[in-house]
Amino acid sequence: MINQIKPIDAIILDMDGVVWRSFSPIGNIPWVFERFREIKLKYALATNNSTKTASQYVQKLAAIGVTVPESQIFTSSFAMAHLLKSRYPEGGPVFIMGEEGLRKPLADQGFFHQDENVLAVVCGLDREFSFEKLSKVTYLIRSGIDFYMTNPDRTFPTSKGLGPGAGAILAAIEAATDVQPILAGKPSPAIIQTIMHEIGSKPETTLVVGDRLDTDIMAGQAAGCLTAIVLSGVATREEVEKWQPKVDYVSEDLEHMVIELFGSEGNI
Repeated sequence: MINQIKPIDAIILDMDGVVWRSFSPIGNIPWVFERFREIKLKYALATNNSTKTASQYVQKLAAIGVTVPESQIFTSSFAMAHLLKSRYPEGGPVFIMGEEGLRKPLADQGFFHQDENVLAVVCGLDREFSFEKLSKVTYLIRSGIDFYMTNPDRTFPTSKGLGPGAGAILAAIEAATDVQPILAGKPSPAIIQTIMHEIGSKPETTLVVGDRLDTDIMAGQAAGCLTAIVLSGVATREEVEKWQPKVDYVSEDLEHMVIELFGSEGNI
């Protein structure tokens, strides 16, 4: 049982490894969101996965019985598009290595793919990653073009176990270029700070929930928020116990965490 000693009026949830593994919900997720509404808890979803758009996440959540408006879903691609807009207000050509979930938010902010004469190289998880793509980004980055990456997650929880994430692609690019990227998603606190601004919450009463210490928890702590780790994804209890600074709350999964923190009235 978690001993709640701090007030919480907003919660920011990671998705992969917290809400679901691949297409399988972890626990009674519809009840979790109903409980949020019952206690009038502000909430948002924040994922480092750059392969899907916010509207695609709306559909995926609906498929497991959860209704969440698109305005409450934030991806690392969303964070990337806004980061680039702050650096290049007029938009323009960038080399994009990623999927539709990255391309659409960039297009919404005026950025489009081009192979040469680009403002920046922008990369995310790309399930059609190839040596040819690696070669192209290597030459561009080594020529001095700025290198942006959605997130550094080395692995990705699936129904088969941990698969390669965007960080696996990042490792190849770093090995080929000797250049580290500018990150848009977690562990950068920027996405957490943006969400708090959007939902009207403050760090001291906002709980960031994730399954990864080196991205979710690091971002939440850097933003000054309360943090909670669930053991349903990547992190193990042993890793959590060694983590500094300490995570505020630890639970087996999201459903158990909500019961422990907010009670179980109406739980089915």
